Amino acid sequence: MNKATILTGITTTGTPHLGNYVGAIRPAIAASKDDNVRPFYFLADYHALIKCQEPERVRQSSLEIAASWLALGLDTANAVFYRQSDVPEIMELTWILTCVTAKGLMNRAHAYKAAVADNEQGGERDADKGITMGLFSYPILMAADILMFNANKVPVGKDQVQHIEMARDIAARFNHIYGEHFTLPEAVVEENSATLLGLDGRKMSKSYNNTIPLFEPEKKLKKLISKIKTNSLEPGVPKETEGCTLFGIYKAFATPSEVAEIRRRYAEGIGWGEMKQILFDYINDHIAPARERYEALLEAPDHIEQQLQEGAEKARAISIPFLREIRKAVGISRISS
Repeated sequence: MNKATILTGITTTGTPHLGNYVGAIRPAIAASKDDNVRPFYFLADYHALIKCQEPERVRQSSLEIAASWLALGLDTANAVFYRQSDVPEIMELTWILTCVTAKGLMNRAHAYKAAVADNEQGGERDADKGITMGLFSYPILMAADILMFNANKVPVGKDQVQHIEMARDIAARFNHIYGEHFTLPEAVVEENSATLLGLDGRKMSKSYNNTIPLFEPEKKLKKLISKIKTNSLEPGVPKETEGCTLFGIYKAFATPSEVAEIRRRYAEGIGWGEMKQILFDYINDHIAPARERYEALLEAPDHIEQQLQEGAEKARAISIPFLREIRKAVGISRISS
């Protein structure tokens, strides 16, 4: 049986938060234990350079993300767990793909269009002011991440589906010119894993500085949950679950029957203070065992590095011969043996 290849990466620009866990880490951990798939997971440290020019932050984030995945039970015997920068073939493939990628395709990338819109709304005469080539062309690097290992399926949030479509376009263009080399990847969007909202009611994101770190110590976790923005409805007044940050986070962790019970409590007018306490207790109980393992791993960076190096060896056993094939396809090879 041909196993499906699944690939996921997390950018190393901050501390893993509840949104990362629900959207990417939790399903990845489950897939890492599935013998019917071939899972690839990586620390996207080159992607980090696009929006973070603080070297120590990138280093610390790499440590924290790797420790998080391992603490939560990633099966590194079945999964290939590696650091993007430890597989240099990805960067070479990025350039090769850049040479077949239409600029017009990159012009349509959401992140680039948003940056241009911000400049225009700010009255800038140059719509491209402050926009680096890293930001403009990073969908090509993402395509190289995916196509290097011919991933069949890429779990993403709805906001990332466009990048998978771009990877398909780039792969199809390459295949048209040089022959069939790349599998066309498919985006896998978990409809049930809604995007979590952060402390201020916007999408939980490092960019908004509104996150709840996954392994925050107990007292800090409680303090952050108490800061979650709510409306001013008094206890006893029925409340809407739709668009409520507290309910959204609870729903992402709890069982269907537990969610149904809290939905009933909302209709009865549960007080915000009580709901915050319920949410804190539930999340704290859920992550406490992994938090202990995480803190122990942070004290053992050599073990984390060993895991990443072993993963890089497994990744390069695939990337080195495959890039040799791609080089030959495009005409980059020795003139004589």
